[in-house]
Amino acid sequence: MASPSPRTPTPNSLPRIVVASLIGTTIEWYDFFLYGSAAALVFNKLFFPDSDPLVGTLLSFLTYAVGFAARPVGALVFGHFGDRLGRKRLLVVSLLMMGSATCAIGVLPTHATVGALAPVLLTVLRLVQGFALGGEWGGAVLLVSEHGDARRRGFWAAWPQTGAPAGQLLATGVLSALTALLSDEAFLSWGWRVPFLLSGLLVMVGLWIRLSVDESPVFKAALARAEANEKQGDVAERMPLVAVMRDQWRDVLIAMGARMAENISYYVITAFILVYATEQTQLSKQSALNAVLIGSAVHFVVIPAWGALSDRVGRRPVYLLGAAGVGAWAFPFFALVDRGSFPSLIVAVTVGLVFHGAMYAPQAAFFSEMFATRVRYSGASIGAQFSSVAAGAPAPLIATALLSDYGSATPIALYVMAAALLTLVAVGCARETRNRDLADNPEESAGQGSPSAAAATERR
Repeated sequence: MASPSPRTPTPNSLPRIVVASLIGTTIEWYDFFLYGSAAALVFNKLFFPDSDPLVGTLLSFLTYAVGFAARPVGALVFGHFGDRLGRKRLLVVSLLMMGSATCAIGVLPTHATVGALAPVLLTVLRLVQGFALGGEWGGAVLLVSEHGDARRRGFWAAWPQTGAPAGQLLATGVLSALTALLSDEAFLSWGWRVPFLLSGLLVMVGLWIRLSVDESPVFKAALARAEANEKQGDVAERMPLVAVMRDQWRDVLIAMGARMAENISYYVITAFILVYATEQTQLSKQSALNAVLIGSAVHFVVIPAWGALSDRVGRRPVYLLGAAGVGAWAFPFFALVDRGSFPSLIVAVTVGLVFHGAMYAPQAAFFSEMFATRVRYSGASIGAQFSSVAAGAPAPLIATALLSDYGSATPIALYVMAAALLTLVAVGCARETRNRDLADNPEESAGQGSPSAAAATERR
């Protein structure tokens, strides 16, 4: 029997790849979001106790934002080596780095014990988390995208994206359970450490599964072609970063713009809302966490559905719908939260995350299809993670500062709407990428300016 071609995985290989990517991204996002929730709930008291409550929250969110600053660096490093050595190896490294940093946060001394050294150590570990996550996303979505075929790539590649709501669900669920079971004093004393220490067990499971999968067949084929070309005297591109910025800079900018509304809206809905709901509407910490928990569960379900829809109608229409929906929902979102009722808070968060999913679901396939194989890890990672510095990193900070200055949610809603408009423009300038064959002479696209044109992207 003939062996399957690189573009035709064995029947069980693609689901196994999807599970490996999903579990890995879930653990990584669990670690990353756990920090965000803890920053909103306890870090201001444990690491910045001398500040007033709102200033302490701002300082706590500042250490939260530092993780985003490290993500572009991680994208550059992991992207380079991922395009040179393969997707799988780098995904193992990112998982180990993230898990180690998160466990270390769980045993970190607080300000009461070591003084100013505590927030310094917290910031260093947050940098490690951000660096690891900067390399995780690109590798995880590429591993799935490059194993599947074009007809259902949107659906399959959306599953690693569900790692974000799954990680959010897991992190918020653990915190919600602990806050329900423990008194405020016990949670502040030791209970907050438990979710961070649990990461060590999760990493062991994720590592075992991730080591069991094969390297991307598309990457292996591209590497073989490059080695054959070198033997014939052709010099291969040694710096994927240089190639992608030289030849595909337009697509990098489009990816960055596409991420603005997706990133900003997500962190306003899931991180800033923990501050806003508890301090402005007097809802309990438990109610805010439970609302995010319910919304994240719905988010997890709708992402594959949006991904499947992008296989039928295209990446751009689904992405544009999500951006427009998030912008239109900004004012109703805060109006519902301001009612101060738990059901209204659930509706606000859930509808916001459904619209967010329409952007997040097709993003994996969309970004993968923009770039040539030998620079795909670099291009997708740079486009996704550099935007996080301007979008996700400052979003809770900006929202908290606007609330502090104006005492109203109106400027925050306008902030989200402006991000949505920017994303609409960026995605509107992109070519449709649905049905592109990722293994169709990808090396030829480098050096021809637009990878979409070079790949003869189809519109159907």
